[in-house]
Amino acid sequence: MRLPTVQGVIERRMLVNFRADPVAVSRILPPPFEPVIVNGHAIVGICLIRLSGVRPAFFPALLPDNCGFRSENAAHRIAVRWRDNDRSKEGVYIPRRDSSSRLNALVGGRLFPGLHHPATFRVAEEADRYEIRMESRDGAAGVEVRGTRTSAWPAISVFEDLAAASAFFQRGSLGYSATKKAGTYDGLELRCREWSIEPVEVESARSTYFENAAVFPPGSVQFDCALVMRNIAHEWHGRGQMCCEEASAA
Repeated sequence: MRLPTVQGVIERRMLVNFRADPVAVSRILPPPFEPVIVNGHAIVGICLIRLSGVRPAFFPALLPDNCGFRSENAAHRIAVRWRDNDRSKEGVYIPRRDSSSRLNALVGGRLFPGLHHPATFRVAEEADRYEIRMESRDGAAGVEVRGTRTSAWPAISVFEDLAAASAFFQRGSLGYSATKKAGTYDGLELRCREWSIEPVEVESARSTYFENAAVFPPGSVQFDCALVMRNIAHEWHGRGQMCCEEASAA
């Protein structure tokens, strides 16, 4: 899979983050991934991202700025580290992606890294307030978040302050997504031309994926913090596939 560089604008990227029991997270992570631990907790979450003007990077000379695809997308993420040629690397493992775009669902895992499941999004944004709901069409995933942009940092967070959280999530730009083939993961790197992120005061945040008691025992996942980025130019870079013989053999 050779993905040309793709660019566009992140109209809104909300990271809804939870602290989780490292033991529970380790059970669901395939090799070679291990959870990144922050103050004794694994970090999991949901990326709710609206993209616009998405097109191959060589198109700007041919098309006006407002051309390209627009979509709402959700990715369930786990902060991970792994070894690559005896070097430790950090990023995210993405067990599930959902998208409002039929094109994303069609080409995801084929021409574009990562399987994308078709989903319905209901979004209400007014000034600093956000209400986002996502229901996958296969009924396997649902997300609901309500919150308001703020300048205050939540005292409950495992991160000391906004700067610490910002630095942590900026390091998670490289993601590996589950594929239909066990032990094979599609790599995709997000490059933002600038990094600007703000806290969101959350009234409610839920995900059926993290509420699944068969995967995460009750009490093993708790809300930590939420962050939002707005109107950021970005690029997607394919990073090929990671294959793990151990997982494939299993």
